[in-house]
Amino acid sequence: MANHPRIATCLWFDTQAEEAANFYTGIFPNSRITDIGRYGEAGKEQHGRPPGSVMIVVFELDGQPFTALNGGPHFKFTPAVSLQVSCKDQAEVDHYWDKLSAGGDPRAQQCGWLADQFGLSWQIVPDIVPKLLGDHASPKSQRAFAAMMQQKKPDIAAMQRAYGG
Repeated sequence: MANHPRIATCLWFDTQAEEAANFYTGIFPNSRITDIGRYGEAGKEQHGRPPGSVMIVVFELDGQPFTALNGGPHFKFTPAVSLQVSCKDQAEVDHYWDKLSAGGDPRAQQCGWLADQFGLSWQIVPDIVPKLLGDHASPKSQRAFAAMMQQKKPDIAAMQRAYGG
């Protein structure tokens, strides 16, 4: 296996680790699969996987390291943990939203959050949001926040209009 940083994210999948890594690396620039580890005969009574099947996929998304593990159906993703994607403009918001939400659960979409086809939660966050929402007591920020809470996919122009009154 390749060298890993001290802290990295491991994502637990049933059997879709390689499919998910290919999906994610196809969306983000500067992304790649760096290693694939396979199950052997050892531990088969615990893992139940055929020898040679994919155990882990080590990959990078925009240079950030991840590991995807085929660990079985025991655990599922929840919105309690999500990956945030900072977006400089509406074109980036649209790109990441459209790609990541494809095949996902449309009921899980609210104010920039979505669940992808594997159930992993993502937050698509325009870079301008902290400026618009920065002063929680300000009427401008309150209007921008109210506009954002009504959106599924972030709409930067609508938030800016609300902020401006």
